Amino acid sequence: MRHLLIGCLAALTVQTSLADNGRLIATGGASSIEGTAGGGITPWAVLAGYGEQHEWGATAFATTVNLPDYRLDVAGLALAYDNRVELSFARQRFDLGTLVHKLNLPEDNLGQDVLGLKVRLFGDVIYDRLPQVSLGLEYKHQTNFDIPKLVGAKRDSDVEGYLAASRLFMGAAFGYNVLVNGSLRYSRANETGLLGFGGDRRDSRSLLKEGSVAVLFNPRWAVGVEYREKPDNLSFAGESDWADVFVGYFPNKHVSFVLAYARLGEIATLDNQNGTYLSVQGSF
Repeated sequence: MRHLLIGCLAALTVQTSLADNGRLIATGGASSIEGTAGGGITPWAVLAGYGEQHEWGATAFATTVNLPDYRLDVAGLALAYDNRVELSFARQRFDLGTLVHKLNLPEDNLGQDVLGLKVRLFGDVIYDRLPQVSLGLEYKHQTNFDIPKLVGAKRDSDVEGYLAASRLFMGAAFGYNVLVNGSLRYSRANETGLLGFGGDRRDSRSLLKEGSVAVLFNPRWAVGVEYREKPDNLSFAGESDWADVFVGYFPNKHVSFVLAYARLGEIATLDNQNGTYLSVQGSF
């Protein structure tokens, strides 16, 4: 994972004509665990970096989520052009911790690669009368399928789509700016795909609600909440919706930090999986 992040950063530094000016600081968001621009667990309609018309924007990130019985590590990058289209990639490793011995599992981790495409359809997060609306597709591939297959997952790869809208309301909360995001996802991923796709209980896609609200106390600090609805396709264990409370720090347009308390509930029979989320992002 560390080598992947170093490679991401090296690749991004050789890009030319990347935007140094452009959109307001923090309006590019952070990087989600699936690689696209947004919050930690939800996508936003904004695109990676701060590029505007005919400019490039790019990000590289590393995220870790520490839970009582598990650990998730993610690294990836995203590249956007013309404030119109974004390509992203994320590699995830989910360490199974105590579950390995409890269930005598053949592997001690689960892995997934996520390749994303996002297109801004219309609007702007600040300057247009309409909110910024984007359509996204994500191709997900679960890289070690033995455990997901064992618990009832039907496939190791799938494509899911989402429609996201984002809007910045100037001075809406006692004079502070408020960024509101909402999205609908069409998916049958189990635990976002780490446990495969579809299951013995349900194999069709579900329409899932996601959203976040962030208050920007100044150009560098943001505090907010996120929510992500999830399906319940496997009979061997329940699957909880996710939520978090986060603090984001954006010292400049080239680096950002997000610290969150994540409430992930039940994951693969183990309940109360609530813990810390930390993400570091470089923007170019």
